[in-house]
Amino acid sequence: MRMVGALLAVHREAAGYTQRSLAEHFVVSEELIASIEQGRRPLKMDLAIQLDDFLGTNRTLQTAVENMPEVDLIPRWAEEYLDCEREAIAISVYDSLAVPGQLQSEAYARAVFRSRVPVWDEDEIEQHVASRMERQTILQRKVPPTTSFVIWEAPLRDRLGGRRVYAEQVRRLREYAELPGLALQILPLGRSTHAGLDGPFVLLETPEHQRLAYTETQRGSQLIADPDEVAILTQKYAMLRTQALNAEDSRDLLDRLLGEQ
Repeated sequence: MRMVGALLAVHREAAGYTQRSLAEHFVVSEELIASIEQGRRPLKMDLAIQLDDFLGTNRTLQTAVENMPEVDLIPRWAEEYLDCEREAIAISVYDSLAVPGQLQSEAYARAVFRSRVPVWDEDEIEQHVASRMERQTILQRKVPPTTSFVIWEAPLRDRLGGRRVYAEQVRRLREYAELPGLALQILPLGRSTHAGLDGPFVLLETPEHQRLAYTETQRGSQLIADPDEVAILTQKYAMLRTQALNAEDSRDLLDRLLGEQ
């Protein structure tokens, strides 16, 4: 990704364009061009083809994208979702395995990636941690998306990364629970019904008001655009919110967890 981004920067400068002027021509954000050139976001094939044509680079960028390694910092099956997440105006997340990535502390994220089997080396882990932290900037935007999180209590009872990492992560969740426009609810243990037994998922709303869903498995993922399938997950999420503690009671539970440290 860094190599492809560096190629784009070289060709853009040779053609006399700034990141802003190139972004304006393609009606994309200047931040997108900057992120691609810095290797933080992948160059998609359709944009690569358009850039080659506009910059007169004789399929250089298209060829580079075609020959990207099969496994990169961000797996190809997740790239489309991450693009949608960056632009979303509303995000709803249910997670039952770990604290959602959008809310993870750096140390907790590192513990998550160190738990991977087969293991990554430390350089790979740090790359993934940096990518996850960069991904969280959507919550610090001037106009952030409306976000809702339902987290099963089970991962909040784990001590992933050890006691200090755990305490830091719970404090971070407690801080997020106070943000305007962010709803954080905990689904407590001991409920007699549970609408999320099929696993975690995410609901997104795009600036064009298209509703999408995203699910992950052990070895892949699926971005869902079919309205009927999205509607089913939307119903599940609505039921999960009724089964979870409300926002105030969820904050009280986080306070109790912190008090147990």
